[in-house]
Amino acid sequence: MGLLDGKVALITGGARGMGESHVRLFLAEGARVVFGDVLGDEGKTLAEATGALFVHQDVTRPEDWERAVNTALETYGRLDVLVNNAGILTFRRIADMTPEEFDRVLDVNLKGTWLGVKSVIDPMRAAGGGSIVNISSIEGFIGAAGLSAYSASKFGVRGVTKAAARELAPFGIRVNSVHPGAIDTPMVADPGIAAEVDGAAFVKSMVIKRFAEPVEVSHLVAFLASDRASYCTGSEFTVDGGLLTGAGY
Repeated sequence: MGLLDGKVALITGGARGMGESHVRLFLAEGARVVFGDVLGDEGKTLAEATGALFVHQDVTRPEDWERAVNTALETYGRLDVLVNNAGILTFRRIADMTPEEFDRVLDVNLKGTWLGVKSVIDPMRAAGGGSIVNISSIEGFIGAAGLSAYSASKFGVRGVTKAAARELAPFGIRVNSVHPGAIDTPMVADPGIAAEVDGAAFVKSMVIKRFAEPVEVSHLVAFLASDRASYCTGSEFTVDGGLLTGAGY
């Protein structure tokens, strides 16, 4: 039996990177998966390769959330799991960042997460409960130069998670946040980010001195989505190679 047998899951930002890993592992664990992304070509390719259902989804648009949720309900008759994975990172120091750039990061990472939580309440209540897993970051605990907007959004995801956990517990809906550290994804490999971050120094600060594979995050996400995490809600789970254990001296 798979960890997620019988579950229907909606995963955002699922076309590549960590989201793609979530899609593949959830399917392997027995879930039926709908995933959304703004990357149409990558999304269609992954859907064809795996059998998961792809919907074009901009997480900042309520109508896109409605379409994604309805796709799950019309196809599978229920919705049990939401993984709020979609996110963007813009590396820009405060002095150089425009208000529009700041707003865009918060719209996708924070407002998108809030809209996701709001959009699945009714179908999860109808299903008798569910699990929401919000992907934050270690930058939801600490700051980093050049990541003011990203950190603000990921700190905010922690707050939304805790408030939602308290609001939704009466309906059997659990809400938790996952905080990855250095994960080997296309976002990290982006030339604009790679040029600003000293990868060797970053690894040196870790306890486990390597970048993680995306599936190492997916295993935790799948656990939180499953009934085995039945007593976990409003909690924060790090997947960071020990980066947050201390200052490194």
